[in-house]
Amino acid sequence: MSGPTSTPDPATPAVDNRSWSEKMKHPFPELRDKLKGTHLYDAKVKALHMRAEIGKFGNLINPNHRHDEEHEKVTDEKRTKIAESHRFQSFAPERPGNKIKWYVDGRDYFWAVSVALERAKETIYIEDWWLSPELFLRRPPYFNQEWRLDQVLKRRAEAGVQIYIIVYKEVAAALTCNSLHTKQALRDLCPPGTPGHGNIHCMRHPDHNVFENAGDMTFYWAHHEKFIVIDYNLAFIGGLDLCFGRWDDRQHPLSDVHPSGVQNEVFPGQDFNNNRIMDFQNVSDWKSNQLSKVDYGRMPWHDVAMGVIGECVYDIAEHFVLRWNFVKRDKYKRDGRFPWLTLEGTEGPDEDIVAVQRPKHPEGGYIHHPLSPLSTKAGGKQGTVHAQIVRSSADWSSGILTEHSIQNAYCEVIRAAQHFVYIENQFFITATGEEQSPIHNQIGKAIVDACVRAGKEGRKFRVIIIIPAIPGFAGDLREDAAMGTRAIMDYQYKSICRGKNSIMGQITEQGVDPKNHIFCFNLRSYDRLNKTPAMKKQEEESGIKYQDIQRDEAEEIMGGGMTAPSSDSSDDEGLRKKKTNTEAREKAVDRKRRFEAARDKVGLQDAVTSADSIAKDAMLNEGKVSEEPWEGEPEAEKENFVQEELYIHGKLLIVDDRIAICGSSNINDRSQLGIHDSELSIVMEDTNMLPSTMDGQPYQAGHHAATLRRMLWREHLGLLPAQTLDAIDDPNAQPPNDCPNDIQEGETFEFVADPLSDQVWDLWCSRASTNTDMFRHLFRADPDDHIKTFDDYQAFLPKNNIKQGHLQDPYMPVAEVRQKLDSIKGHLVWMPLEFLKDAEMAEWGLQVNAYTESVYT
Repeated sequence: MSGPTSTPDPATPAVDNRSWSEKMKHPFPELRDKLKGTHLYDAKVKALHMRAEIGKFGNLINPNHRHDEEHEKVTDEKRTKIAESHRFQSFAPERPGNKIKWYVDGRDYFWAVSVALERAKETIYIEDWWLSPELFLRRPPYFNQEWRLDQVLKRRAEAGVQIYIIVYKEVAAALTCNSLHTKQALRDLCPPGTPGHGNIHCMRHPDHNVFENAGDMTFYWAHHEKFIVIDYNLAFIGGLDLCFGRWDDRQHPLSDVHPSGVQNEVFPGQDFNNNRIMDFQNVSDWKSNQLSKVDYGRMPWHDVAMGVIGECVYDIAEHFVLRWNFVKRDKYKRDGRFPWLTLEGTEGPDEDIVAVQRPKHPEGGYIHHPLSPLSTKAGGKQGTVHAQIVRSSADWSSGILTEHSIQNAYCEVIRAAQHFVYIENQFFITATGEEQSPIHNQIGKAIVDACVRAGKEGRKFRVIIIIPAIPGFAGDLREDAAMGTRAIMDYQYKSICRGKNSIMGQITEQGVDPKNHIFCFNLRSYDRLNKTPAMKKQEEESGIKYQDIQRDEAEEIMGGGMTAPSSDSSDDEGLRKKKTNTEAREKAVDRKRRFEAARDKVGLQDAVTSADSIAKDAMLNEGKVSEEPWEGEPEAEKENFVQEELYIHGKLLIVDDRIAICGSSNINDRSQLGIHDSELSIVMEDTNMLPSTMDGQPYQAGHHAATLRRMLWREHLGLLPAQTLDAIDDPNAQPPNDCPNDIQEGETFEFVADPLSDQVWDLWCSRASTNTDMFRHLFRADPDDHIKTFDDYQAFLPKNNIKQGHLQDPYMPVAEVRQKLDSIKGHLVWMPLEFLKDAEMAEWGLQVNAYTESVYT
């Protein structure tokens, strides 16, 4: 115990015990102390900051500048030792006892996120490739305006919750996601002087300003993680960004035309999207959409995510804290608006593990997380899932040495598979060795090894791969503008089946027939635009297009809270914007009034009998297209039938009904190498076993992986009923701490129990074949196995200026169209492995060359 401090005698000279070098550096310490807090001292600090900025140009000739100093080498060594002690060489350990819930498609996921965000008490972390503040987490939007993402975050900020968000800063010339709008819109939610001001912190990274970032410029690679951490108690992780275009339900509708009233819209403004026809345009103008709903269907979206409670939440949070501190160092080091985050468990000498720095003149301060001790959080045994967080991360993205534990996990889990490998992914570009440059990830090699081993042992073994028919980029595949899209498809075909180094080629080389093991599929959906004759008359009578009314509706429900001027705006500019917005809303109200006034005159006063969407008819016990009511002349209905690929965006691997991997990582070099896009995924194996069968034999499956696989297969086969928009009573749309998944037991659940059952496989293949044939016959859906050259392509596609996605034969009787649509069940179709096999899909040139090929792979 120390005694009282004595007061020095002012007459006695102070003894200077500093070192000689310190005395030379600061000969007058008393003067320096007196200057602190003055303008002169502030000027000195600014000068030091400027010197640091100028010093960044030195990074142009020193790409190893984050790892060459002694203290940086010590930090790298710490991180390396941690990773080497863990499975898959991950930064995170294996964690037993997690409670993990799966979410299939956006309806369930976004509803659960809305519930969880609303309950946040202390902190929210969000990391996204793209975040749309105007995204509605519940539908229909008109009746759920309080559940728009920005409004939920605003409420939590006003309640004192600290919200930290990192979004990818896109290259504006290449992408349309407009992270600047995201940042400004979130910042303007709680202006100065209002509750919640200063509680929403949003960073964008990487920077593309040469004067700001110099040698650390990154144009090609993206921050691709999609996860949320709430109060260190709960996390969400998977393939779904909180952005436009992702909300969907299991019947995957294409139509959003509502003669009964535009207030029934499900996809307002730019949330209605079809990337195959038109990419997002000027997303800061969220109400506007150049894609007409009365002419085209949307591109439906299939995705998978997880909700996590347990020790893995800490590891997800740790990754976020590392990323936050790295971006703070890299871009906002001299910005007092952004604090450094310290983390319980990595304090003191270990705070460098999460990139905490202690600069001489820190800006923003230090905040210790979690805000309340970890001992108060939901740790320990919460459930039965043994899990581990894995990532792709490197110097440019996190300031660390390269980690590719996601690729390690994929390869190890696939190579050890005994019965089946099931993959849903947005891309499939992989190598089987070192002969497929520029492709380097070895997931393909692991698939070859598993198939060859099974073939030589005489085991039934299947690898089922489901990917999009066409990557989700706008443009006609025949045009030069689609060269990049064709390049991706070319690499995918070369990964799967074209050439001796493909997966099928390598399996064949080793004396095994790949047709017994490798099976590839796409998904596709149909619908009918409910553009009735009465609605057309309403347009004529009012002189107003339905598309204009849709924009007005989006202005009404997406404009609230978004009309405040940015804090960068001048007072005059703010007043001008406010006046312009007021006038625009008044005009919109008048248009809607005139449009609705025409309703009675054209006979729309009664209930509309034709369904706004018939996509449900592809699902279980939901009726037939041939029995759907239609208002107007029967033959006029034909122009309203549409189809589109069902875009697979999930990043999911299920092996042997025991292990699942889910996250943000695609199967390509961008996601798997670690040095390119940054990613975060979770490896899960349930210790709660589910009695099942495998190839007719009794089998102990993992409850989590097996029930997820059964849910997915039933959705794809059309063996589940359609969903309603309201998910308040749906267990699968609630956070994991509320209730477990409803696995929907019953006849169909048991039917798909055995993934190697001949009965299941026969239905799987027959439905894929029937669906493929019907989409070809009715719509000439491409790509297709009948298209082997570009001349074939020209001959195959519909003629006479048929709109994309519409019926290819306007003279086919409507009764025949309806009957053929009756035969489509679920969404499964075969992947056309012979598409353009006799053509040069991606010619070497300006778009595809040695400098750009890594962008596509």
